[in-house]
Amino acid sequence: MERKKHASILRGTRKIHRLMGISLFLFFMIVSLSGILLGWKKNSNGLILPQSYHGTSTNLDNWLSFDSLHIIACNVLHDSVDSNLSLELERIDARPKKGMVKFVFIDHYWGVQIDATTGDLLHIERRHSDFIENIHDGSILDYLFNTKGEILKLIYTSIMGLSLLLFTVTGFWLWCGPKIMRKKTKFHEKNS
Repeated sequence: MERKKHASILRGTRKIHRLMGISLFLFFMIVSLSGILLGWKKNSNGLILPQSYHGTSTNLDNWLSFDSLHIIACNVLHDSVDSNLSLELERIDARPKKGMVKFVFIDHYWGVQIDATTGDLLHIERRHSDFIENIHDGSILDYLFNTKGEILKLIYTSIMGLSLLLFTVTGFWLWCGPKIMRKKTKFHEKNS
């Protein structure tokens, strides 16, 4: 490839890299900071990811029914946090080795840990890690705009993933391209 063409490709690559960096700076910051927080969630001493508490028995034969535990968790949430909160569940997280069942509610990032044997409250938790994860993967947009099928999350993750790929490729070329140009220049000077 001749030197002028090579230099033109480098200038074009630099322009794409710069424009993408400028236009997506805020999004890259959000993804990177939320990614760091999610990486540290298990080592945050309960600040990001709540600690899982232990119930009285790990023997499943001694456990109350999930229906009974769910009713208890809903009552605890309404009595202890806010009686107007939605009781729609995101998931039920059973921990047999800890003798505990965790009920995570979908609309407000609250969770309730219940002793699976006695039905006693072990912990009420604010689920910061779920909120950070929703910011990280873009699903917070579907929540805010009340869209179905996670279409905004899909668009967001596609744009961010393709941008990061393009940012990596252009960055590599900006590092590698000048080295190739210098080698070609030295080769042509030597053979001229």
